[in-house]
Amino acid sequence: MLHFEQTFMDFLLEHQERHHRTYHFLILMNSILNAAKRIQYYYLTGALHGNLGMAGSVNVQGEDVMKMDDIANEVVKHYLERSGRVIHAVSEEEENIIPMNVEGGRYFFYYDPMDGTSNVPHNLPVGFLFGIGKRNLDGPEDNHLRAGNEFRAAGMFVIPTGTFTLALRDAGCWRFHIDEMMNYVKPVRMVLPEDRKTWELSFNTANREYYAAGIQEWIRNNEKSFVFRYLGALAGDFHRILRNGGLFMYPAIVNHPVAKKNRPQGKLRLMYEAAVVAFMCCEAGGSAVDESGKSILDIVPEMPHQRTALYLGSKPLVEEIAGILRGGKGPASAPGGCR
Repeated sequence: MLHFEQTFMDFLLEHQERHHRTYHFLILMNSILNAAKRIQYYYLTGALHGNLGMAGSVNVQGEDVMKMDDIANEVVKHYLERSGRVIHAVSEEEENIIPMNVEGGRYFFYYDPMDGTSNVPHNLPVGFLFGIGKRNLDGPEDNHLRAGNEFRAAGMFVIPTGTFTLALRDAGCWRFHIDEMMNYVKPVRMVLPEDRKTWELSFNTANREYYAAGIQEWIRNNEKSFVFRYLGALAGDFHRILRNGGLFMYPAIVNHPVAKKNRPQGKLRLMYEAAVVAFMCCEAGGSAVDESGKSILDIVPEMPHQRTALYLGSKPLVEEIAGILRGGKGPASAPGGCR
């Protein structure tokens, strides 16, 4: 007997029809899939074509740009523009908001085209992260930057593993795998496990002495209870947490002896990194907060490249950390830090 796995597009088509929605989102997602597959191709052939080195420039974040950063960014922009469905986009690689179909578009797109580029020279996994907001269809659109709780969907590709995870608002978090025909297939609903035996702890241990005192103490008291894993790419680290449960942390740096190396606001970008994984985590039954213990999804961006600290994963651990960050002042938002 022949066996046919359900493809991502068939899955999404059923979802849109079941909820009596238009096909605009399907068209946008088809463009995103095409971009991801093209990025994966360039990554797999990068060593052969000399695309794994430095580009010789610095991005808006003050970070050295790799050739793959530029390639991935141009690929995503091309397919977003081709879709005709995006009003404007925000990319990690560009200082300004990127206007697209300002009058006829329906969505706002926030993305990091190549998360974890320090892994590129070593052929280790990297990510393509994105969040999608929708324009106001009931009145005038002011083009404001969307908070995570206004996203309609968020997702990530882990490249070159061939995995794609997408969270749909109020419809769960789903993982797909690429097949021999380069189709993403076999939807599996992702739910963070309740069994603590599988939970992992993930953070950059090199910075542990520079975290806030309460976070340092929590690490000392709890780290031996978990398996420790850290890949150095948000998409890859969250990919593990989503399967095994536990806690990913990227705390603020507040106690570094060299003052200019402190990052009291955190290092990760809110719109296209922290809010994206927080949205997915929420739909998988988890939660995420910032350095003040506030839900990541509730933070309204003031600027495209706003930074934040991030505590992400299984609700009991995030709520425990949030209590420390709030100094015992109680919950600052809905239980679990989600919508």
